[in-house]
Amino acid sequence: MNLKNSILSYIIKKRENDINYFMRNPHEIQEKVFQELIAKGRLSLFGEEHHFVEIKSYKKFTEHVAIRTYEELFPYINQIRCGGENVLWPDKVKWFAKSSGTTNAKSKFIPISKESLYNSHFKAGKDMLALYCNNFPEKKIFDGKGLMLGGSQEKNITCDFIDGDLSAILIDNFPFWVKMHQNPNSETVLLSDWELKIKRITAQLLNENITNITGVPSWMYLVLQNIVKEKGVKTLSEVWPNLELYIHGGINFSSYKKNFDKLIGDHKINYLEIYNASEGFFGIQDQYESSELLLMLDHGIFYEFIPIQEFRSGGKQAITLEDVKKDQEYVLIISTCSGLWRYLIGDTIKFTSINPYRIIISGRTQSYINMFGEELMVGNANEAINHTCKITSSKIIDYTASPILYNEISGTHEWIIEFEKAPSDISEFQKILDSKLKEINSDYAAKRDKDLLIKIPIIKTVSRGTFYNWSRGKNRLGGQYKIPKLCNDRIFANELSKYEN
Repeated sequence: MNLKNSILSYIIKKRENDINYFMRNPHEIQEKVFQELIAKGRLSLFGEEHHFVEIKSYKKFTEHVAIRTYEELFPYINQIRCGGENVLWPDKVKWFAKSSGTTNAKSKFIPISKESLYNSHFKAGKDMLALYCNNFPEKKIFDGKGLMLGGSQEKNITCDFIDGDLSAILIDNFPFWVKMHQNPNSETVLLSDWELKIKRITAQLLNENITNITGVPSWMYLVLQNIVKEKGVKTLSEVWPNLELYIHGGINFSSYKKNFDKLIGDHKINYLEIYNASEGFFGIQDQYESSELLLMLDHGIFYEFIPIQEFRSGGKQAITLEDVKKDQEYVLIISTCSGLWRYLIGDTIKFTSINPYRIIISGRTQSYINMFGEELMVGNANEAINHTCKITSSKIIDYTASPILYNEISGTHEWIIEFEKAPSDISEFQKILDSKLKEINSDYAAKRDKDLLIKIPIIKTVSRGTFYNWSRGKNRLGGQYKIPKLCNDRIFANELSKYEN
């Protein structure tokens, strides 16, 4: 065994033991994380203002600290960006992860402390390898190189911090054991021009032994397509015969998997789903044939949850991990070692298991259609689209849906879809989609009954490249930007029409 594999094996074995421990002792670990966060947070301005010195229990925590959105936390974040130290966390923040927009700004800037970088994000890198190697002991991913797609970053000279995509911040600060396995070079991966980046990645990796790849599916697919094209072959297996693992997250993968399988070819690879965000690293797929994600409990993150129905009715009464129930949907609240205190991240999750704690991502609090009381969430939409594509032998590149009002009380949903392979009969696609939505969402079914409130959905197809053109035109190329799947208004749908070829 060479030095690189020896180092990686040691790192992986240690994390295997740690993961097994928190799976057996979840509540003990979360209490430990909570106490450590409060103890450190006492030294911050936020901790002083909210009397952290008096907080000895979770109950006291809820009494002293309100649940906050990004907008409500922004005055503290802005103070840090203007040079303030020890504001949310007792340390100088060197990095801000740039995330997709909020209600009052184009982008969010999530503070990342050194502790968060190492105790959440980099620790998660070890966890991914540990869980993968546990499922595949005959792995050979360490015998070659890994491709990780990254965004870009820029230095704010005035206040001495870095703004950038989370992936760029990670790549620029990777520990040595990651860098010795990384390809291509950081200069190429961190380019801000995505079209140039794809060309350079292709040039550098055409003749490399790539065994694993990591990145958001939409952008990774473009890179891999270009590599296959430049090599003059039909499948990726002809370029990288030893490729065995794709680590992905950020957007729903089910609608992409068929395209990846076809592009890769006969040599099947393993897929590992992760749940990472600018705010922290939350979950990893730990079972080979299940899309459930193991909730990571020792990453410097304390979790709280609000039942979705209570949240939708305006309630903000949160519960801790020990009170959650299986098959229930919750809004996720986090407190982190970057000083995000009781932060409403905007994701909704559902517990599929409570021993150990496993979850699926069910949607976003702000990504839904509820114009007619149908409460259509992203999880419903993805399931219906994937089912319809399977039945009609079609493939999509991307989609979005939004309501259309016919009058004060009735209307429909318009689904704007960019197909890679269009169905032979669009009306059949329409009917199957509608039928599946009725099957999986009783509120939608009730509002569709006899066309009373919602008419059969409209399917609008757009030309190839429309979603990409919108992303480029809005300067939103990159893994941190996502196409909004469901919108409760027509703003995005109207914008998108301007970017058709």
